[in-house]
Amino acid sequence: MRGLLSFQILYLLSKRPMHGEELAKEMEKRRGEKPKAGTIYPALKELSAHGLIDGKKSGKTVTYSLTSDGKQALKRSMRYFVRCFGDMLK
Repeated sequence: MRGLLSFQILYLLSKRPMHGEELAKEMEKRRGEKPKAGTIYPALKELSAHGLIDGKKSGKTVTYSLTSDGKQALKRSMRYFVRCFGDMLK
């Protein structure tokens, strides 16, 4: 599930920059349940450590956006996802 979580975070951030709570709410709309902070924030930290997302702090809120490496990783991930699961969606 961790890989899918990272993929979903990259996808959502490709639409617009968001902070952790916004990401969790968007995921809740799609999954039917909101991920816990103990799930989403370690994933954000890992994506940031790999240079795929960048966080800008304003007060206590960090707003994340994709880096150019993150955009490329998302493209690769989308191709991989379609190759692995595309036939299930038809």
